[in-house]
Amino acid sequence: MKALFISYNQAYHEEVLDFMVRSGQRGYTHWEQVQGQGSFNGEPHLGDHAWPTLNSAMLLFAEDSVLPGFKQRLKALDEKSPAMGLRYFSWSIDQD
Repeated sequence: MKALFISYNQAYHEEVLDFMVRSGQRGYTHWEQVQGQGSFNGEPHLGDHAWPTLNSAMLLFAEDSVLPGFKQRLKALDEKSPAMGLRYFSWSIDQD
């Protein structure tokens, strides 16, 4: 099983949810307003007068076989508009 953490511009929320449905994923945890700034480039997302946009974040757990297609869709979305910001990270987890 894997955990997938996604941080993305709030404008992507419906598309990320759609990817989940297409991948057969149901459960997730969502943080609606997340502030941050990318490591390499892109504008900050701070929700203030200078940088008004905000990010959202999502954490989901899925079987290993599900994530390659999900991550491929996320990568394509990020490449379509890189300045908007979308990052994802996955790691193996133990379920006792």
